[in-house]
Amino acid sequence: MIAATEQLGTYLESFTEFQKRAAGRDLPWLQNLRESAFARFCEVGFPTTHDEDWRFTNVSPIAKTSFELSRDATVTKQEVKRLGVAGLGCQLVFINGKFSRGLSAIGQLPAGVSVNSLAEEISANSNSVESHLGRYLDTHRDSFSALNTAFAEDGGYVHVRRGVVLTDPIYLLFVSTANDKPLMSHPRNLIVIENEAQATIVEDYVSIGETAAFSNTATELIAGENAMVSHYMIEREHRQAFNISTLRIQQGRSANVSSHSVLLGGGLVRNNVHPVLAGEGGECLINGLFIGNGHQHLDNYMQVEHASPHCASRQFYNGILDDHAHGVFHGRIIVHKDAQKTDAKQTNRNLLLSDDARIDTKPQLEIYADDVKCTHGATIGQIEENALFYLRSRGIDEISARKLLLLAFANECLDRMAPSVARDHVENLIHAHLLLIANSVKPLSTVARNEDLGRNVEEIG
Repeated sequence: MIAATEQLGTYLESFTEFQKRAAGRDLPWLQNLRESAFARFCEVGFPTTHDEDWRFTNVSPIAKTSFELSRDATVTKQEVKRLGVAGLGCQLVFINGKFSRGLSAIGQLPAGVSVNSLAEEISANSNSVESHLGRYLDTHRDSFSALNTAFAEDGGYVHVRRGVVLTDPIYLLFVSTANDKPLMSHPRNLIVIENEAQATIVEDYVSIGETAAFSNTATELIAGENAMVSHYMIEREHRQAFNISTLRIQQGRSANVSSHSVLLGGGLVRNNVHPVLAGEGGECLINGLFIGNGHQHLDNYMQVEHASPHCASRQFYNGILDDHAHGVFHGRIIVHKDAQKTDAKQTNRNLLLSDDARIDTKPQLEIYADDVKCTHGATIGQIEENALFYLRSRGIDEISARKLLLLAFANECLDRMAPSVARDHVENLIHAHLLLIANSVKPLSTVARNEDLGRNVEEIG
């Protein structure tokens, strides 16, 4: 591992200053949580490619950069409107990881629903936070989670009480801004959906300006018995951004949770999703799409733990990569000894649009029970030329034909999302991004294109 002492001075200085002003600095339990996490980070440092979980992702650009804690910045309502989603009743906006009440609109929430910034909730009602914060995230194994916990202060706080059905999504918009020095932020989200409640949560990460920025976010999502939760993670920052995100899901008996991840931006991105099906009869869908070009590096690490019997999980991740982009899918299913009658499936499909694009895919099963049904698989391919020529033979130009084929591939992800404002937002972003990709793909040479088109038209008849 990269020696923690290389950047320890910078992080220690930032942590010392942070402790003096952080929300809840006078709460012994929170102070101990932060200090223990920072000690763990100092002990292990940043991971390297010698760590099996980080085998395909080199984080040395993060480790070697001296980041400062994020600062206050001015963002206008017009900019937020342009970046966000219109028509949502509950929208929390965070600028460089800090809550902006003036840019947010919480609106009228149903009885039994609490939405706030985590920092304000810690100050006003620390007991509700203490019972969950830091209880589930694995800071011992993951140094980025330890670093996030050390600086945990602000982010989204959502609490939906028993039996409440929340029809409109709760939207959390995280905006990073340009600065003359590299900045880091560590948003921490706490989402508690009690027994028999229903909710949709959207996390959206965007950028203004293009300077180096490091967003290290963590979300703890607790779904009670018979709860139904849909969670969206959208990453569309600029190419100088580093984004490490971790979603830790704790599911109760018969809880049904869907996680939808869409990675479109960022230079170096790592998306961790870790659900634990702790109660019998739970169901979990892990659904994702990552689209990269240029020199983007998009890493998806899934770890699904079946800890109780009669649970089902599905993982479906699609990747589209062009230019020199590098994608990673590491999907791990762990079936514990007591998790009999587990039904788990894992599928990763990838399209490479150039000879220089690269995908590393590693489906993995660890099964310690003897009565289970588990499958996994991965495919890597290119756009089907016969399908492309068929569309062109029907009068569709090459760029439009490529976009149609890419959309068909991406729609596999969209089709797993329930109709909602959140799904519409994701669909619009994907369509716009794929249009750029289709326009950038180098077309066939004119001679080869005409010869192949004529040949294929004859074959099609």
